[in-house]
Amino acid sequence: MKEDYFAHETAVIDAGCSIGVGTKIWHFSHIMQDCVIGDLCNIGQNVVVSPNVILGRNVKVQNNVSIYSGVICEDDVFLGPSMVFTNVINPRSAINRKSEYKETIVKKGASIGANATIVCGNSIGMFAFIGAGAVVTKEVDDYALVVGNPAKQIGWVSEYGHRLEFDDSGIAVCPESGMKYSLKDNKVEQI
Repeated sequence: MKEDYFAHETAVIDAGCSIGVGTKIWHFSHIMQDCVIGDLCNIGQNVVVSPNVILGRNVKVQNNVSIYSGVICEDDVFLGPSMVFTNVINPRSAINRKSEYKETIVKKGASIGANATIVCGNSIGMFAFIGAGAVVTKEVDDYALVVGNPAKQIGWVSEYGHRLEFDDSGIAVCPESGMKYSLKDNKVEQI
């Protein structure tokens, strides 16, 4: 049977995976059993996708990323080079905590920068932007821009990834797309 995806000859794909049409899996990556990877994803070099991970459509995973069990990435998520997910709050080598994996959801359109760390159990909101090297220790709102260690919100971004500047009436316009956004009660929505 011909696959509808590309996998480099050095990639390892375990049994029981579902890999979408047009997906590309590059050098030395390991896709473990029972993963679901959507259409048109790009899995970079030296990536590990652990059992039961779910990646939506058009997820871009850059080199040297490990996506551990419990992680769900919705459509159009970007995972920057060498960013890190955790899956247990208090890991110990001598104690098996596989039954304690926490779920981490990265919502549609979110971007996580290079070398950022996402502590398990914290959701990343739609179109949020996590800066390079940030350490996320709590939930991140939709459209939020967070940076630092621990990560702190410093603003808001558009769906195109541009910082939003709100006027006195709480309206901002993305300089690239022209889409308008509303800020009300410390929440952003596209209008």
